[in-house]
Amino acid sequence: MNVQPNEELVITPIPALCLILLNLEKEKGSPLTESEVLAARDSAICMTVPRSVHKSMEESRGYRDLVLEDVWNDWLGFKAWMAESNN
Repeated sequence: MNVQPNEELVITPIPALCLILLNLEKEKGSPLTESEVLAARDSAICMTVPRSVHKSMEESRGYRDLVLEDVWNDWLGFKAWMAESNN
């Protein structure tokens, strides 16, 4: 991978935030609230990586993670997609 000088950096949760939220919801036994999702995002362990590295990480795991700036709406969309995929 060829990282460009001055490439934009992206905050990247490790592990993926969608996995963190799925596990939290499973432990809770009911849907997460918006405040719980925001709290999980805010306390997630993250690293800052160049955008090309972030893209490569998503490609290697086969899915994109949630958009941090709009995590609640993205989480709801992710859950709807998961429900649809399981039918």
